[in-house]
Amino acid sequence: MTDILQTADDRRSLARRNFLRGTAQIGAAAGGLALLSACGGSSDDTTVTPTPTPTPSSTSAIIDADALNLLLNLQYLQAQFGQFVTTGTNISAIADTQTTTGSGNFPGGGAALLTGTGTQGSVTGGRAVSFANATIGQYAREIAADDLAHLRFLRSALGSSAVAQPALNIDGGASGAFTRIAQLGGYAAAGVTFDPYASDLNFLLATFVFKDLVVTALKGVSTLLTSVVYLDAVAGMLATQSYHAALIRTTLYTMGQGSAAGQFSNARDGLDGSADIDQGITGTGTAANIAPVDGNGRVYTRTAGQVLNVLYLNSAAVTSGGFYPAGVNGNIKTSAASNA
Repeated sequence: MTDILQTADDRRSLARRNFLRGTAQIGAAAGGLALLSACGGSSDDTTVTPTPTPTPSSTSAIIDADALNLLLNLQYLQAQFGQFVTTGTNISAIADTQTTTGSGNFPGGGAALLTGTGTQGSVTGGRAVSFANATIGQYAREIAADDLAHLRFLRSALGSSAVAQPALNIDGGASGAFTRIAQLGGYAAAGVTFDPYASDLNFLLATFVFKDLVVTALKGVSTLLTSVVYLDAVAGMLATQSYHAALIRTTLYTMGQGSAAGQFSNARDGLDGSADIDQGITGTGTAANIAPVDGNGRVYTRTAGQVLNVLYLNSAAVTSGGFYPAGVNGNIKTSAASNA
């Protein structure tokens, strides 16, 4: 039994290292703790004082906070997109007592959900979608409410460690990040704009871009967390986002949009490295592929760097771009060198 537990612990440690691969800031933070603990006396003190070794819980607390802040950056993006799609307004416009989103009251108003450490940025673009299909409109409102609830939860869990909303690009114009990813996948030709607010289909495809990515990010974070409480919470969020992703994929499949979804899937896959960890909504021929899983029936995992590759729309190691024109806030901010 001891051997089994040790093996499981080794695998979790490996998963953490893999998820944080390329994020030197985390190593610097942990190393900083060790350095501080080693500086026990002044330089002219001849007495050698034993220095305390940093406890695993100290480093773990840093890792947990950084991992949750990465998710918080993603939730700012998803929640703002959903708020604009369903109401035409920024989260900052939410009133203190608004309850129509299904997420309860908002002490301090929506603006209080956007503050934190780091540079707070504004949102470029965004407007309401005039849904032709009432059912798809209902889907959008439910997803938006859940994403807003996740945003509030992560901020509550992080407390004073929560990062502020970074600058976001959700514009539907020629310079928008949505147009760029549509062009990368070949869905939109060079010079052609992809506007996620223009139609039901465009909204679904834009949401498809986010949802599969967030599922793989949450799975990666779940291998990283040391707090059982946080792990339980992230597992719940992973399940919710998986429901969202499956709903979007199913709706696109019933609309016969396998080719379109495949192009956006290819765009994501072309950004995060040579390994094929993304799938469209159709398998062989016209067979449905609602759950994008590996040979063991498990959803894929993206490292922190790979998640940022897709969000920055860049396969190189960079610190900004795409949906985050000034980068994300927090210690995990550099994408992976996935074009090497």
